[in-house]
Amino acid sequence: MTLLREGLLAGRSVALAGSVPGPVRDGLAGLGARVETVPADLSEEDDAVGSWARERAPLHAIVFDAGAAFGGGGSDALTGALERAWSAVHEVAAGALIEGGEPGKVVLVGPRPDAGPLAGAARAGLENLARTLSVEWARYQITAAMVAPGAETDDEPLAELVAFLCSSGGEYLSGCRLELGALGR
Repeated sequence: MTLLREGLLAGRSVALAGSVPGPVRDGLAGLGARVETVPADLSEEDDAVGSWARERAPLHAIVFDAGAAFGGGGSDALTGALERAWSAVHEVAAGALIEGGEPGKVVLVGPRPDAGPLAGAARAGLENLARTLSVEWARYQITAAMVAPGAETDDEPLAELVAFLCSSGGEYLSGCRLELGALGR
């Protein structure tokens, strides 16, 4: 990570859920964050993720990457990706972010625009979730943003943007969609 200062995330803890790429995980850790990965085998239907989050508190951010949940696209993938995003974010927020009493961050990473049928709808749904949470959870000092990687976006710029959003500087961005790569895709 060349654009961000060393130690930017020192003292911060970030939960990762979904299919967060290794370079994003490594970039967060390289900037000083304690990185915790939500185990994929935890049931998202009950309080398992919330319990997991409480055990790892304090947490300052959750990053959910919907790429794997969306897979090759289609209506079932769209529904599944949005449900998994809401479940993971809600459980981590209820389990650790809200109770922590400190500013928190939700970062949603959408599938790439060429991920398959309804990729645009998945990206729009995640954007809407970020906008809604930015209003609903503002009283808890939790901000939310959606990152929309382009078809050709490399992991390094994605990692830098996610790291910035998880930093204290990222608290100024809430309820927005941030495009990486070609606009309009």
